[in-house]
Amino acid sequence: MRGLMSMLRSPRVACLLGSTMVAGIILAARQGGYLEPWELAAYDLTLRFQPANERSTPPIVLIGITENDINTIARWPLTDDFMARLLEKIAIYQPHAIGVDIYRNFSVPPGQEALDKALASHPEIVMVTKFAKPGEPAVPPPHGASPEQVGFNDLLKDRDGVVRRGLLFLGNDNEEQTFSFSLRLALLHLQALGITPQPDPTHPEYLRLGTVTFRPFEPNDGGYVDADAKGYQILLDFRGGNPPIRSIPMTTVLSEPLDPATLKDKIVLVGVTAESVPDLFHTPLSAGLGSEERGIYGAYVHAHIANQFLRAAINGVQPIGTLSEVQEAIWISLWAFLGGIIAFAARSVWRFVVLTATGLVLIIAISYLALMKGLWLPSVPPALGWLTSAALLTAFLSSQEKAQRALLMQLFSRHVSPEVAETIWQQRDLFWDGGRPRSQKMTITVLFTDLENFTPMAEKLDPQELMEWMNNYIEKMAQLVMQHGGVVDDYFGDAIKANFGTPVARISEAEIRQDTINAVNCALAMQTEMNHLHIQWQEQHLPSVRMRIGIFTGLAVAGSLGSSERLKYTTIGDTVNIAARLESYEKDSLEAGFGDGFCRILIGEATLRYLDDRYQTSKVGLLSLKGKEEKIAVYRLIGLAQSTGDIPKEVHV
Repeated sequence: MRGLMSMLRSPRVACLLGSTMVAGIILAARQGGYLEPWELAAYDLTLRFQPANERSTPPIVLIGITENDINTIARWPLTDDFMARLLEKIAIYQPHAIGVDIYRNFSVPPGQEALDKALASHPEIVMVTKFAKPGEPAVPPPHGASPEQVGFNDLLKDRDGVVRRGLLFLGNDNEEQTFSFSLRLALLHLQALGITPQPDPTHPEYLRLGTVTFRPFEPNDGGYVDADAKGYQILLDFRGGNPPIRSIPMTTVLSEPLDPATLKDKIVLVGVTAESVPDLFHTPLSAGLGSEERGIYGAYVHAHIANQFLRAAINGVQPIGTLSEVQEAIWISLWAFLGGIIAFAARSVWRFVVLTATGLVLIIAISYLALMKGLWLPSVPPALGWLTSAALLTAFLSSQEKAQRALLMQLFSRHVSPEVAETIWQQRDLFWDGGRPRSQKMTITVLFTDLENFTPMAEKLDPQELMEWMNNYIEKMAQLVMQHGGVVDDYFGDAIKANFGTPVARISEAEIRQDTINAVNCALAMQTEMNHLHIQWQEQHLPSVRMRIGIFTGLAVAGSLGSSERLKYTTIGDTVNIAARLESYEKDSLEAGFGDGFCRILIGEATLRYLDDRYQTSKVGLLSLKGKEEKIAVYRLIGLAQSTGDIPKEVHV
């Protein structure tokens, strides 16, 4: 259980679990349709910013019935006779297809026979029909048109009213497939070029034009969620923006001769572009921005769709594709996990801002380039996953680090130098384990100090003087420990325990040697300080005491003891015990090896091995220390050799 809790507190595990949770929430929100409006808006925006790479003019010409045309003929709708004359005039120029995007479900006399004759004489003419919808009746085609001359002009609007999909076929009540208006016109033009629709070799139910197969739209393709996929639908690409389709007013066609090349071998669309006869639709290119915010006329939308069929059949331009639902889930989850990695890596505000901004730019760039190549990659869900994972996990890890830093500083800051405290924090991952320092065996040098005859001296001072005396002594000695790279482990009465080589484990002999030298230099500095304090106490008429120091180097276990509310970082083991015994050796003896000084320093042979000839020592002998069966070779540290000068001030931590 403790191992499991430790894993859960690990930053890496926290990032993994947090990213998984964020990915799950994003995918659930997407599956519920909550992100669909944002995804469709991002799709539209990307299409609006695509480069205008449509170099050639599409072979499509629009004969627009403008407001001025209606005012000129002084009536609407057009009579059958007028429509027949217009179609005959257009047919003279030998276009491949003539499409009339105007409903003629009833006769507008005079001239019904003339219109029927024009339809019968020109099989390249395609009229429109409309299927019934809830609340809207069907609009039948003119009775003079053959089934091959009829195409439905129904346009699919998404929930936000934007046309992003096109219909190729749709079944009627008799389960017969009816062609769309745009597809009829495109097939007539392609037939004249020798291109006919074929079944796909792998999926015979799919339509194939030239080398391009049109895969039917599925309900969850791209950013859609449970969309109506009835009939044979495709995504409209609006490649290259608005194609430069030439538009000619209807009265110009009737009153002036045209250049024969204007309409010859083209697709000619007849449609309304008058303000008084609204036939406006929103597309990704016109929804929300730009001069066409009000929408574009239906005839232009059909021209877009027909042009997409022509580009596919003639130029091999693939329609927009999408990933499978599993692939999209992987793509979205990947960015959520990357956001978690960023949270783990970004340890500062500026780095977090730079990395998250870079990730967003990368998501947008990849999605944009993919769509330009014909693949609709989700951009909003991965962006949300990236930002949410990065922000939440960064906040969590920052909070966790704040708590860890507070705990580390509580354990160490008042017992080590600021430089050591910062080193501890920077290398916390090496020894931090689930909310507390990791217990580990390491080679350290332990230093114990204690005062001789402290109790009799304490009896001579009142409590306030005693505390001031003790605080002055302890503060000076603790400062020396910190200045020499040590960690004050504990105070007990007038005694001090210090460790050199913790809490970051040393891995090289050079580092262990330096810790030993730091401890010995610290002891010599304490010896010098005791001499200064002795003079000060004499001047203040205060009693004097002498100090004992024991130092030993070896293996010990370092870790934290206590509850989570009251942790204490300490060291335990035989090395600690030996250092304590060296300090207290013959403490009841009147001489106890002090000689003429006020400080006695005893070190073990294990410590002496790491010292060089800069230090002067004398062998005390093989001593039987309290609680130890084996004798220990003990040496008294006298000071620096005469040639070395003062105690080195530089300390390597």
